[in-house]
Amino acid sequence: MRHYLTSTPESSHRPPPSPPAVHVCPPHQHSSNLHLSLPHWLPSNLTQTHITFSDTHTSLCFSQYTSVSVSLYLGQKKGRRGSYLIRIPYPYNVICTREMHAKNRLPSSGHNTPSPPASPLRSPRLRHPRSGKSAARFGLGVNRSFTQRVAWIVLSFLLRRQGVFLFAPLLYISGMLFYMGTVSFDVVPDVIKARRAPGSVYRSPELYSKLRHEMDADNSTSDAMSTIWKHAKGGDWRPCINKFSGGLPESNGYIYVEANGGLNQQRTSICNAVAVAGYLNATLVIPNFHFHSIWRDPSKFSDIYDEEFFVKTLENNVRVVDTVPGYLMERFDRNLTNVFNFRIKAWAPVQYYKDTVLPRLLEEKFIRISPFANRLSFDAPPEVQRLRCLANYEALRFSSPLLTMGQTLVSRMKERSANNGGKYISVHLRFEEDMVAFSCCVYDGGAKERDDMIAARERGWKGKFTKPGRVLRPGANRVNGKCPLTPLEVGLMLRGMGFDKSTSIFLASGRIYDSERHMAPLLEMFPLLQTKEMLASAEELAPFKNYSSRMAAIDYTVCLHSEVFVTTQGGNFPHFLLGHRRYLFNGHSKTIRPDKRKLAVYFDNPKIGWRTFKRHMLSMRAHSDSKGIELKRPNDSIYSFPCPNCMCHGNKTEDSRTTSTP
Repeated sequence: MRHYLTSTPESSHRPPPSPPAVHVCPPHQHSSNLHLSLPHWLPSNLTQTHITFSDTHTSLCFSQYTSVSVSLYLGQKKGRRGSYLIRIPYPYNVICTREMHAKNRLPSSGHNTPSPPASPLRSPRLRHPRSGKSAARFGLGVNRSFTQRVAWIVLSFLLRRQGVFLFAPLLYISGMLFYMGTVSFDVVPDVIKARRAPGSVYRSPELYSKLRHEMDADNSTSDAMSTIWKHAKGGDWRPCINKFSGGLPESNGYIYVEANGGLNQQRTSICNAVAVAGYLNATLVIPNFHFHSIWRDPSKFSDIYDEEFFVKTLENNVRVVDTVPGYLMERFDRNLTNVFNFRIKAWAPVQYYKDTVLPRLLEEKFIRISPFANRLSFDAPPEVQRLRCLANYEALRFSSPLLTMGQTLVSRMKERSANNGGKYISVHLRFEEDMVAFSCCVYDGGAKERDDMIAARERGWKGKFTKPGRVLRPGANRVNGKCPLTPLEVGLMLRGMGFDKSTSIFLASGRIYDSERHMAPLLEMFPLLQTKEMLASAEELAPFKNYSSRMAAIDYTVCLHSEVFVTTQGGNFPHFLLGHRRYLFNGHSKTIRPDKRKLAVYFDNPKIGWRTFKRHMLSMRAHSDSKGIELKRPNDSIYSFPCPNCMCHGNKTEDSRTTSTP
């Protein structure tokens, strides 16, 4: 509701410190007249008075005749020089008087009681508007165009509703998440497909075709095997594990664990079980290996490890038996299912075993823990870590048949590497059908590959990848380094790192997916490549052929003694080898761990030249060398980082230290 009074100003006047009172007489409901009684200090020849009522205050004024807050604008007509704009800050007391009776919806007491002044405006701009040209720009007190009015309304709304700026980023992020969760990358428009992220497409065959000629013509890589490790000589760590001598106190009871997973996950369970048993002063029953639906290996502990050597090595530190005494089993009707089973959360601290497991052990004298892999925190006291080191690096030795077969293949690899002083490279390649299917990555196999992967996912993980809302993003997986390297990509990487055709390679792998097609380029780049099936006869491998854990144990032995170990996908196998090789090679893992995010970008760039590609690969090789010697941080795996818990540095060069029990 706006009313105007016009006159001509002569001089500027400043408002008094306290808000003045303006007497407003409300008009008749059918009249537009408004009577004002202005303070005496206002100029008699003022140009314009602009009074604005809010809806709530206006209705209250005309119904209850109470005090409301208003804004009073004073200014000159448009176009006059020396114009000024005065705004009297509110609270502005407006006293309403009744000349004519208007409809009153609310009962009145008959007395005019002023209401408290309204809260001041939140924005300083609204309390102290600009003067001069700024006022004229926004049309304050002058005739405004339609565009100016719209702009002023929008600006006023934003300034009065500053919370909009706080919610805008949240609304944007929510919208993007909703959009990304409902759109598949497989059905995006062609315009977007043309601008895919670098590294999101498998183009390694194109790169190989382009670089092959320059690669074969490069003769500057003949000494790569002898110069690859520059930091290894600086490592002076030695195995250093305390071995107690003397008797053990009376046992608190028996612990039976079930180790699940493949070869090295079972190894984790064994070492953790030794540590828990020693910490609780319990007797450990030889762990039972759980039959896994994927590994499908029924092997027992004695089929893979030398059980007698295991018990003998630990005899002064932890009691280990192969069976539970008969009198104790009779309490449970000779049925293991009647024995209390602890369901322990992953990475439980040792304090949990002391506070929760030990009391039940003392009461029952026999407990089960199943499953047991990864049920003990890596951040443990030195005594617990010592037992882990003793179990992993000293007590666990492969059974005689496996150890003999593994050492035989190591000797044969060294014979085939005579041109490099008996040094060879071992590569752990994870390009089996189930690994490719689980990664949800796309290669160059076309419709056949797509059908094979769908069938493999349904066979191994029924319904996991076809749940409603599940979107497969192979491009994103490749950019993030989650796609298994193909044999061709491994070959390109190693040639770029300086290894030529004369390099001997041992390939540790399961059954390669579409091996005839994928292995051909790797054999072209490294004709001296060998696998255990190529090094040993079918008769030699027959006792281990249908047992995945036993075959993995042979691969483990050959990789352990290689000059260079290359890991391509991660997992328990390379993690254990990292630590075991550090334990054997003065603290240095002698392992190449490529940055697969960077590799994805290089392989997806057919325009890259051989020199540039080689420079990147040599840098990646040097980075692996510098990271070869690393110390364990609190939450790191002691099976990958044995220093300093399992090894001594400096002048402590003895292989082990023997101490007496206190």
